[in-house]
Amino acid sequence: MSDEDELAPVARFLYEAGTLKQARRTGWWMAGVRDPESVAEHAWRTSLIASVIATLEGADPARAAFLAVWHDSQETRTGDVNHIAKKYAGKADPQAVTADQTAGMPKVLADRIRDLIAEYEAHESPEAVCARDADKLECMLQGIEYRSQGYELAQRWIDNSRGRLVTATAKALADQLLAMDPLDWLRSVLGELR
Repeated sequence: MSDEDELAPVARFLYEAGTLKQARRTGWWMAGVRDPESVAEHAWRTSLIASVIATLEGADPARAAFLAVWHDSQETRTGDVNHIAKKYAGKADPQAVTADQTAGMPKVLADRIRDLIAEYEAHESPEAVCARDADKLECMLQGIEYRSQGYELAQRWIDNSRGRLVTATAKALADQLLAMDPLDWLRSVLGELR
C-alpha cells in the first residue's frame, strides 16, 4: 500500500469531522434555543476547559485537551443524540463507532485514536476525569449563556451539569461561573482600559 493509499481514509475522515461544525447540540432545542451551538463549538471550548482543569488538578493538560477534542467525534455518524432520544434509540458504543471511523487509517493513527476514546470512556485516568468534567462544565457554561439570552429553561442543564462534576477544580470553577454574569469579563477589560 502506498502512502497515498494509507492517507485516503485519513483525508476522508477530515472531511467527515468537518460535519460537526454544522451538527447542532439537540438537547438545547428542548430549552427553546432555536440555533444551538454546534458539536464542534462545544468540543473546542471543552478542550480548552479540560486543559485548565487538568493544569489546576496536577494532570497533563495536553492529554486532557486531546481527550476532550475527540470526545464527541463519533457524532459524525450518530448525530448528537439527546437524553430523551437515547431512551428510544439506545446509545451507540463510542468505541465501535471510532473503530469504523478509523478503519483503513495507518495503524499508528488508528490505534492512537481508538486508545483515546477507550481512555475517555473508561474515565479512570486523571486526564479523562478532567476531560469529562470539562464536558459537563462547558454544558453548564453554555446553559448560563443561553439563560442570560432569555432561555430560562436552560436552568435544568445548568443544575444537572453542576451536579455531575467530580474534581474540586471543576466544582470551584462552576461556583465562580454561577456567581458572575457572562459579560463580566468584558466589563473587567473595559474597566482596565479606563
